[in-house]
Amino acid sequence: MHDVGGYLENITPERDMKPGLKNLRTARDMKAGLCMTIEPGCYFRDFLLDGQFDKAKLNLDLKYLNRDLIREYQKEVGGVRIEDVVLITEDGAELLSNNVPRTVE
Repeated sequence: MHDVGGYLENITPERDMKPGLKNLRTARDMKAGLCMTIEPGCYFRDFLLDGQFDKAKLNLDLKYLNRDLIREYQKEVGGVRIEDVVLITEDGAELLSNNVPRTVE
């Protein structure tokens, strides 16, 4: 969830500051009637590409990345995020953004 209000005083737990968790946008209970955005993203971050991170904290193996190709994309695009809007229902979720194009065209 990218929107504000994901951590509310006396309603949600405090933000977990561990790597991989500190950027989560909410800790709210998913209750019927709540609308959420699901926003998987892929970002080209120099400190990750250059291996400048605590390898004991993050379980990343850079040997599978084509860093030269990523740097070419990085010149024009910093990353990408695909957003879906879902409505939480009593028995699951309903996709509200199902008419959004999913191809590069």
